[in-house]
Amino acid sequence: MRALLVVAHGSRRAESNDEVRALTRQIRELKTGDYEYIDCAFLELAEPSIPDGIRQCLDRGVNEVTVLPYFLSAGRHVNEDIPELVKAARAEYPGAKLTLAPHLGTASSLAQLMLDLTEY
Repeated sequence: MRALLVVAHGSRRAESNDEVRALTRQIRELKTGDYEYIDCAFLELAEPSIPDGIRQCLDRGVNEVTVLPYFLSAGRHVNEDIPELVKAARAEYPGAKLTLAPHLGTASSLAQLMLDLTEY
């Protein structure tokens, strides 16, 4: 079984965190059967944390978790913080397959999506 964990920065502003949760629900509704469980977690300032999010996925009986960073650019969080948390989780759960997907900003369709947003 596989899980997708959407990882965002987190905010002191509850509405911003709720936007990530709403996006996660939309992804869940679109799922094509690739993932049996889809949820989100936050680097800081909101719950669940990334380690807790990974643990929650594994507690649901999945054996593969794909961590998808919901970040536009490859700053410190994308290049260091999130990979370190995934590495620590791999050590804690050696029987699980934990994959770190590329961050959102690398998506080839992002430029077209931005243009699409201007057509209203």
